[in-house]
Amino acid sequence: MKTLDLWQLAWRGLTRRPVRTVLTALGITVAVASMVIFLSLGEGLRQVFTSELGGIGPDIQVSLNGFTQGLAPSPNLSDTTTADIQKLAPSLGISLITPVVMSLRTSLDPSQSVVFYGLPAAQGVNAVFPKVTAAQGRLLSAADEGKPVAVVGAKAASNLKLKIGSELRLNRRASVRVTGILNPESGLTDSFIFIPLSTIQQDIGAQGKLSLVAVKLNDPRTARKVATQLARTLNLEAQTQSDFLSFVERALKISDAVRFGISLISLIVGGLAVANTVMMGVFERTREFGTLRAIGARPGFVRSLVLTESLLLALVGGAFGILLGLVGIWGVNLYTQNLAGIDAAALTPRLTLLAFGISLLLGLMAGLLPARTAGNTVITDALGRA
Repeated sequence: MKTLDLWQLAWRGLTRRPVRTVLTALGITVAVASMVIFLSLGEGLRQVFTSELGGIGPDIQVSLNGFTQGLAPSPNLSDTTTADIQKLAPSLGISLITPVVMSLRTSLDPSQSVVFYGLPAAQGVNAVFPKVTAAQGRLLSAADEGKPVAVVGAKAASNLKLKIGSELRLNRRASVRVTGILNPESGLTDSFIFIPLSTIQQDIGAQGKLSLVAVKLNDPRTARKVATQLARTLNLEAQTQSDFLSFVERALKISDAVRFGISLISLIVGGLAVANTVMMGVFERTREFGTLRAIGARPGFVRSLVLTESLLLALVGGAFGILLGLVGIWGVNLYTQNLAGIDAAALTPRLTLLAFGISLLLGLMAGLLPARTAGNTVITDALGRA
């Protein structure tokens, strides 16, 4: 019953100052919401990479500079690497070798940025991405090698307003004609534009060069062992899908720390607002606390009362902050769905618990000094005030 009375008294104390209480709770709400939105980006991207990238793509990727190669200014891996891997294929259980050239065309408008993905037309898109199918037109065929044709991902086609027969410029000197548009499949392939290997090499001036070589295995469970052997024999970088996901996880952890650091500023401001509200309440209610002490309340009870008020503020602000964060996440995902066909933000259980935990910690820390001040109230001084 004492605990119930404590919470009731704390609630009454807050509702006697409704405007100040609402503004303080609003400050915490905005602070928690900003943290939720920032950190939800990392959670969403983890889900995207795990669900969409974990089951597609090559078992092993061989390149000169590791995972950064796909974003290199120009391909820098010799195309003789394909033949070198082919010689090792029988002993390593390699079933398919696909040379790849990647080129990124950027734009100030993110929706207009595209990734050109060149691979042998005879192997086709399914050599690396086996689940893709054509919604319109057709996929690449052997007869397309060396021709200015392209198969476009669903989201890229939507963003660039492309249809069958449309002309797409690779650069100022070269263009390709759209012969196929893919069904929506994943956030990755939806944003790619697939072009015959020799065509893109010619158009971007990368003859004899590759970005990477994609390797499929008879038994994907041997990927780590085969990658180690390829790296040692060829003196190149060879990564597996699990290596890639680990790389992504490390990168996301770093970005999480940066985003949390940014949101920490608003959290500190929210904490100061709570401390200010509770401290002002303590000064305004000195006679009230003196009366409580006079009728037998111990200093610990008074301190607990003030701390409870602070925690109530944090609890209400945290709950509404998570709800506001959900609205923000919805807005982010609406944008990224239109841009790349993915949900880039997600509110996971661990993020919800983190938001509530930080909100309550914020309330506890903000209430410590006011609670100490209230607990040290001298009865005679308090009752003697006008």
